[in-house]
Amino acid sequence: MKTIDSIPTGKVSRATQLVKTGVKVGGNYLKYYGEKLVDSSVTKDKLNQENAADIYDGLKNLKGSALKVAQMLSMEKNIMPKAYVEQFSLAQFSVPPLSAPLVRKTFHRYFGEYPEDLYDAFNANSVAAASIGQVHQATKDGKKLAVKIQYPGVAGSISSDLALVKPVAMKMFNIKGKDSDKYFKEVEGKLLEETDYVLEVEQSIQITEACGHIPHLKFPKYYKDLSNERIITMDWMDGVHLSEFTKENTDLELANTLGQALWDFYMYQIHELRQVHADPHPGNFLVSDAGELITIDFGCIKKVPDSFYTPYFELAKPENIDKPAIFEEKLYALEILKEEDSEAEKVFFSKLFHEMLSLFTQPFHQEVFDFSDTTFFGKIAELSDTYSKDTELRKMNGNRGSKHFLYMNRTFFGLYNLLNDLGATVQINQF
Repeated sequence: MKTIDSIPTGKVSRATQLVKTGVKVGGNYLKYYGEKLVDSSVTKDKLNQENAADIYDGLKNLKGSALKVAQMLSMEKNIMPKAYVEQFSLAQFSVPPLSAPLVRKTFHRYFGEYPEDLYDAFNANSVAAASIGQVHQATKDGKKLAVKIQYPGVAGSISSDLALVKPVAMKMFNIKGKDSDKYFKEVEGKLLEETDYVLEVEQSIQITEACGHIPHLKFPKYYKDLSNERIITMDWMDGVHLSEFTKENTDLELANTLGQALWDFYMYQIHELRQVHADPHPGNFLVSDAGELITIDFGCIKKVPDSFYTPYFELAKPENIDKPAIFEEKLYALEILKEEDSEAEKVFFSKLFHEMLSLFTQPFHQEVFDFSDTTFFGKIAELSDTYSKDTELRKMNGNRGSKHFLYMNRTFFGLYNLLNDLGATVQINQF
């Protein structure tokens, strides 16, 4: 794969790259509508493929938060067109890496030494590259190590990147009002945390120690003395990415074992630790030859306050969903309904969330749930499609719900999709 020698870090240079991408997308639309005039049977499939490819090409050289957003969108399988999911999923672990000279320069900037001074051996060519950093292989004292290096300028460009996409996002999701800033601040805060590798090492050690008892789950060891704010050193873990495993696996028993480990890992974090690995995409998980699930990235950890946890999971209980007074009370507690809502808004959003929660919480209503159930995921896709076309919804203020929904819902959507990819059946109420 071709390497890159520099990354645009200034606000103007990054904005220019985004504008160039926008021009390409605009050209694709003009071509599509021209073809549509000639042949009415032309579908948007080709348009989606071309737009997805052009957008990804533009973002992959920017890296950082711009590419992270693409990675997040790749998890929205039931919302995003297939072409976007396929292209954006490359951001999980397969983007153009930094060149060897830039790697050495970055290393020296943060350690004051070059890689060869710190390790017995260091491969200057990365073995994996994603949105915020890339991974190199090294050895020291006979140990095989993985060294994650953050791309230059990523942390400093997060605020300006989000400022560029904010107007588009507000229009896309129909978010109105000054209170909308809480959502963008939540995303900005989490992205900034992901660039703090000292924090990531601390979180990694804390969670891996707390979850070490969960069967069939494995974690790398982290080395503080070989890590700093932009570089992390950990054990090298042999295995295949979960996405590659699910493509080839035919062993249902193994899939169920891995799925159970994954489910238990998440439920234990949420219910016992009240914090959770909020980035459940396939690039963050490996499967070992021994049939163990390996978790390799703890940059995005969402803390779950009691004020959100309690009403959130009370609405996972069918007896609460089906009791109008309790249901309404929890919707207010979760900021889905607001005191200033009109009667029409109250009725509309109560109905919408009753329908959504009745569906999304189905796994919690059973002792055992089969995540290979195509009917369940088909209904999710159908519901998403229905409301994406709802003209009434577009008239409403989309500024709904606690800021904590952003990463909690992302966590559950990602978890559901991973379990669906595995085709796993799991015991639900272990914790």
